[in-house]
Amino acid sequence: MNKLLNLFAVFIFFLGSAQIDNIADGESITLRIHYGFLNAGTANLTTKQTTYKGVPHLYVKGTGQTTGAVKAFFKVEDLYESFINTQTGLPSFYVRNVREGSYRQHFETVFNHDNNTLILTDKKTPANGSKVLKSVKGVQDMLSCFYYLRSKSPDELKVGTVINMNVWIDDEMFPFQLKVTGTENLKTKFGTINCLKIIPSVKSGRVFKEKEGVTMWVSNDSNHIPMLLKAELAVGSLKASIDDYKNVKYPLKFSK
Repeated sequence: MNKLLNLFAVFIFFLGSAQIDNIADGESITLRIHYGFLNAGTANLTTKQTTYKGVPHLYVKGTGQTTGAVKAFFKVEDLYESFINTQTGLPSFYVRNVREGSYRQHFETVFNHDNNTLILTDKKTPANGSKVLKSVKGVQDMLSCFYYLRSKSPDELKVGTVINMNVWIDDEMFPFQLKVTGTENLKTKFGTINCLKIIPSVKSGRVFKEKEGVTMWVSNDSNHIPMLLKAELAVGSLKASIDDYKNVKYPLKFSK
C-alpha cells in the first residue's frame, strides 16, 4: 500500500506555491486497488479545514489498507497526514505511519520554507531523535502535492504541460518530471468522464518496471480528481480506480 501512495506523489508534486481554495471541507475520495487479478485493498483521502500554529490550514488524512484474501496473508494499515497552508499551498507538518506485515515506520516532518530546511523525527525509534536537514524551495510532501495540483486551473494544467518537481517521500528528496500527454474519455463505475492523461518520469528499477511505467487519469475539470492509475511494477502490475467520492466542490460530469 505504501507503493500506491508513493505513486500519488509521482503524479502531483509541483515546485512553487499557490492558494488552495477549491477543496471542500469534508471531501472524501476512495480508490479500489487491484494487484494483478486480485482485489487488494482501498486507499482513502479526506480533508478538513483547520488551523496550524494559528494559521489557516487544510488537514489531509490518507489511509491505505489491504482487504479480503490479501489481508489474510499480508496485512497493511498505512496512515499519512499533512497540514497544508491554504494561502501558499505548502506543507507545514507531515506524518507517515505505516504497518505493512512485519514492517513498521513512523516519521514526522516539520517544514521551514523560510530557510529551506526541515526537521525529521523518527517516532518509531525515539533514540534516533530529530535532525535538521537541508531542503529545497517549494518542496511538497506526499499529500500536499495532490491538493496543490488540484488548485491549478484548467488553463494551467493542460495538454503539453511539462513540470519538473521535487518531493519529500519517507526520509528522502526525489526529483520527478510530469507530462500531460493528452485527454481521454474514461469509463468508470459512475459513467464516462473526460480526463487528462498524465505520465511521470520515475526512477526505474527500485519500484517501477520502466522509467515511464506509470500512467494516471484525472478529471479534466477544476477538481482534477484521480479516476484511474496504472503502474507496471518491478514485480507485477497495479491498478487503482475511483470507487467513491463525497463533497467535491465542483460537480463531476459523467455521461452514460
